[in-house]
Amino acid sequence: MRRSLPVATVAAITSAGLLLAGCSGKGSSDSSAGANAATKGIVNASDEKGGTLTYAMSDAPESFDPGNTYYAFVYNFSRLYARPLTTFKPGAGTKGNQLVPDLAESMGKPSDGGKTWTYKLRKGVTYEDGTPVTSQDVKYAVERSNFARDTLSLGPNYFQHLLVDNEGGYKGPYKDKSKEGLKSIETPDEQTIVFHLNKPFAEFDYLVSAPQTAPVPQAKDKGADYTKAVVSTGSYKFESYQEGKRLTLVRNPKWSAKTDPLRKQLPDKIVLNLKVAQSTIDKDLQAGNTQIDMAGRGVDGQTQAQLLTDPAQKSNTDNALGQRLVYTAINTKQAPFDNIECRKAVEFAIDKKAVQTALGGPIRGDIASTVLPTDLAGYQKFDLYPQKYNGDNLDLTEAKKHWDKCGAGNVSTTILARNDRQDEIDAATSVIGSLKKIGINAKIQSYPTSKYFSDYAGVPEFDKTNNVGLIMMQWGSDFPTGYGYLQQILHGKAISQSGNTNLSQLDDPEINDLLDNAIANTDQSAREKAYGEIDRKAMEQAALVPLTYFKVLMYRSPKATNLVSTSAYSGEYDYLNIGVKK
Repeated sequence: MRRSLPVATVAAITSAGLLLAGCSGKGSSDSSAGANAATKGIVNASDEKGGTLTYAMSDAPESFDPGNTYYAFVYNFSRLYARPLTTFKPGAGTKGNQLVPDLAESMGKPSDGGKTWTYKLRKGVTYEDGTPVTSQDVKYAVERSNFARDTLSLGPNYFQHLLVDNEGGYKGPYKDKSKEGLKSIETPDEQTIVFHLNKPFAEFDYLVSAPQTAPVPQAKDKGADYTKAVVSTGSYKFESYQEGKRLTLVRNPKWSAKTDPLRKQLPDKIVLNLKVAQSTIDKDLQAGNTQIDMAGRGVDGQTQAQLLTDPAQKSNTDNALGQRLVYTAINTKQAPFDNIECRKAVEFAIDKKAVQTALGGPIRGDIASTVLPTDLAGYQKFDLYPQKYNGDNLDLTEAKKHWDKCGAGNVSTTILARNDRQDEIDAATSVIGSLKKIGINAKIQSYPTSKYFSDYAGVPEFDKTNNVGLIMMQWGSDFPTGYGYLQQILHGKAISQSGNTNLSQLDDPEINDLLDNAIANTDQSAREKAYGEIDRKAMEQAALVPLTYFKVLMYRSPKATNLVSTSAYSGEYDYLNIGVKK
């Protein structure tokens, strides 16, 4: 999802470029600037204020709580009302990977060999009610999002493993009522926050770009229900939220441009309509009734065919890479896939060309052979399970050879997919057809995006009970480095009982050590070399089947301003400063 920058480079860019941040840079003034224009620059740049900007989504996010979410589109959208310590400056493609301070006044100051990181908050930042934001609020936000996993389980858990008190056993703020809280985060004054890590972490500035560092006032926290009325520090605030139907944001009257060089307040109101059919979203985008597809997954197959055959319509499309991979996770804990020979058979048996076609063809992504996508630093080209074809038919010789070594015979298994993503259902159906040819009889169980990770995919107890051997997945990194991409899908410590993204439940000591050692290394080139090695080790374990290096085809609404497709958020449009033509 993002490309890495060394800490020194980020700091240099930041000090020189803060005054230029935001969407005021050069861009086309014509909303029909041509196909892929938003992958190259900001399209229809404008400071025009007023109107209602309308988003739509085919399902509903699991949560709008910045401390309890893991979807890129919510990371992107939440910045309208929640300011993390650092964030990404709007920019086209990998230019959108430029990390800059947000709530913090500068990038972090490392010490103790990279085990201690200190940040100063900008002065004068308040919540929507005028209450000053303090460093204690940021500390509390990290405590609740990482150490109360029985209540808030949907986000990543990096801090939980990096911040460990000497005594250990911290139970999170809902159970631990001590005034001090987590000892490994210090707040010596209201503007300073100090993170003490148990090991060096060279990319910590990227880690604190997660919305989990957006401040939360403890007195206003309602646990899992905080999603219904998040207290804003951004340019917009919640006006109303009808769960599963609509979220409405309005201007935050306490927001000040003096304390925020990144954001603007362009629309009067921002409306997000939920659980709208994708075909309806596509039609509304073309008609101008909706300006943004919230999930950023692109148009459906029927709309795609129409757009690509109409030159006028095609000129309003953006086909972007977003450092994402579509893959099938193989559950290494579920028989017979706990046998590596069985997993290797699956690697050879899945017809990737057929899956690519099911996903919408090459415009939706090239066939993949690695865990790391091609547009992420550290990627190395290799293919441990090359596929051969006899005409249009996949040669299954290697697949059958490994399946015979596996000795499982004819087996039944379950494959999971999201039922509001037709392309994912189609891809899963293709996978089923491929595997049946070697004796694997898979059936689909599909669930909505809003509950996919919390209740089903990767939940160890559910997977065991339902004989889940395969899981459909699309993944983009938490931050644009190899570690930000690989850790949460390959490291054993990422496995959790709910909200798990290590869907393969892979816990390989060598891979774990390689990841731990890489992130402690201050040499960026050495880290990137290690990420390539980790990629190869994961493929040797046949933990997942790379299908395509995902590309999105989005329709660019002529009624939206300041549109720019960014790698920082999986090729989606950057949501920070989009306006609407009145």
